[in-house]
Amino acid sequence: MIYKLPQIEIICLISTIVIEVIISFIIGIKNKKDLLNIILINIVTNPLVVVIPYIISTYYGKKIRIITLIILEILTILVEGLFYKKILKYEKINCFMVSLILNISSYLLGSILNNIIW
Repeated sequence: MIYKLPQIEIICLISTIVIEVIISFIIGIKNKKDLLNIILINIVTNPLVVVIPYIISTYYGKKIRIITLIILEILTILVEGLFYKKILKYEKINCFMVSLILNISSYLLGSILNNIIW
């Protein structure tokens, strides 16, 4: 299954970016620079959140994968929130809340897509 990792990573990254940009726009983030920064931050964080649990699952099983995924998602929300606080011009919603909304949205919608695609 590890041979599918590049394909999985590309699909996850693209779907995360599309979902998070759409949700960002819905919650009022319309500044092109802010949207670009959200995309760039996801290019950094998403591969780690996808690859690490996938590898963990391959070698240690699904229980450890779920624990790892939860930890990584929490860290991602915090890290992205810090970056958003530092660089986004958007101030209507707290940056950590923006990160939480975007990550929950992309996780839930991504899970639905994952069930449809795979």
